Amino acid sequence: MTFPSNDLPDMHIDTSLTSPKGSAAAQRALDYYLKPVVSEEVAEARFFDVNRNISCEEALVHASDLMRCAAAIANESANNLHGAHRDLAFSAVHMIDMAKAMVDRCLEGDKNG
Repeated sequence: MTFPSNDLPDMHIDTSLTSPKGSAAAQRALDYYLKPVVSEEVAEARFFDVNRNISCEEALVHASDLMRCAAAIANESANNLHGAHRDLAFSAVHMIDMAKAMVDRCLEGDKNG
């Protein structure tokens, strides 16, 4: 009976590597996987958030500007489409214009009142 030979070379294990203890990358990995979430606010982190220090009027002015830009994009898209796609794009323009009118009306009310 013939036994299979071990043709693998002797493996040399490099023990000169330093410990990952104290490594910033290791600490981030441990924190990510092992630390509990501290609060609900951290758990609900958003990609985009509104600065809490701006007034309602400033927020409405900015929202109005954003809707004006969105309406311009939707209108330009609608002009380059045909059929049902064109109708959908013009529907978006109309809804944006209505929302912008509501925001602008709120701003007028703040100035008048």
